[in-house]
Amino acid sequence: MIDGYIKFVRRFLPSPFSIALLLTALSLVGVVALNFSSDKAIVGKAFNWWAHGLWTPSLLVFAMQMMLMLVLGHVLALTPAVSKFIHLLVSKAHNTASAAAIVSFFALSVGLFNWGLGLIFGAILARKVGESFSERNKALNYALIGAAGYAALMIWHGGISGSALIKVAEPGNLQQLLTGVLAEAELKNLPERIGLEQTVFSLKNILTSIAILIAVPTSLFLIGSKIKEEILDLKFEQSNFTSSRIESFGAERFDNSQLAGKIGGGIILSYCLYLIIFQNDFLSFFNPNNINLTLLGLSLLLHKNISSLLQATDNAISGASGILLQFPLYFGIMGLFRDSGMIENFSNYFVSISNETTFPIFTFLSAGIVNIFVPSGGGQWVIQGPVIVKASLELGIPLHKSILALAYGDQITNMLQPFWALPLLGITKLSAKDILPYTLIMFLVGFCIFIISVAI
Repeated sequence: MIDGYIKFVRRFLPSPFSIALLLTALSLVGVVALNFSSDKAIVGKAFNWWAHGLWTPSLLVFAMQMMLMLVLGHVLALTPAVSKFIHLLVSKAHNTASAAAIVSFFALSVGLFNWGLGLIFGAILARKVGESFSERNKALNYALIGAAGYAALMIWHGGISGSALIKVAEPGNLQQLLTGVLAEAELKNLPERIGLEQTVFSLKNILTSIAILIAVPTSLFLIGSKIKEEILDLKFEQSNFTSSRIESFGAERFDNSQLAGKIGGGIILSYCLYLIIFQNDFLSFFNPNNINLTLLGLSLLLHKNISSLLQATDNAISGASGILLQFPLYFGIMGLFRDSGMIENFSNYFVSISNETTFPIFTFLSAGIVNIFVPSGGGQWVIQGPVIVKASLELGIPLHKSILALAYGDQITNMLQPFWALPLLGITKLSAKDILPYTLIMFLVGFCIFIISVAI
């Protein structure tokens, strides 16, 4: 079954950017086909709606926020302090079972803080475990360790960098997202914001996250204790992101000064602390801008110098190319669905087949399916969020419950969709077919936990 699944993914699932193009074409054709009999000018209108959504200023800001979150998380993962912590964790791994449990637990934990940092942290940790076992000539199932390093992407959307959760925590975001979907009177009745205390730090989400933190490492430990191992020939890779030039001249001394970066990072983090203490309560501090500001401050503080930070950024920026190219296409689809009335039709359909008990389950399942084709929490929120919010309002379901169901569905099928694994595969030198059998098991474990959570 697993081999068949791998062959299916490789044969029928094109690149995520190709999927975004195909979805765009399908959406345009669908809108035109449904409206052509009643409106002969629908072709021009459809392209106008799509183009209007494509360059929506507020959504382009959102894309930039998500790109920075991934890049800065990656940059932070390449600091000497994080490298030392990874070395400490590697020293605790004595066999495949313990290594899989350690890698998955800490990848999950870091993923709750920041998805970009969690992804790269897990990848580097998995790589260093492989190097350590190879150096000691000890047998290891490296593919299982690589899969464990990818675990952050099955929990991230329920954490403080979850796209939907931090966006709805911004004042006015819901009104902005639903403009053109809801009537003016309905927009005024929307909550100003849905704070993290209702989503990330709700008792339900905390218990769900704890269950994942226990169940996934335990499952991988049990698998690792029975699985076939082999001696690796994995060469040690020395990162050059902490090195500085031996000789500096003129203004180059500033870039290579250890003091400059630390002062800059200290000032930024002091300002963040000021916002938490004097301007905001702790939970309202966490929005995309403040999270990115904190990551920037930490990166400046923990890298050896500015030159080191810039080298790490050059390395990290390629991982954000998918967001740069794909997000505008999803924004175009959202504009097309919104202005053509399809969001309202989808919402009415969900309302017709759902009740207060089944709607969160349908939301979870549909979000998981959509994520296979739209492997982006931010892009998915833009497309599916208006449908879910509108249907929730009509059914009288608390918005935070529906939004969490979307977040759970979006994150769990990352274990089936290898798009976000690309940075990890590059670091570990594994292939998608190596890790997919084990991420499928992680999917099954997580699915059981999440479906129970949304059903309660």
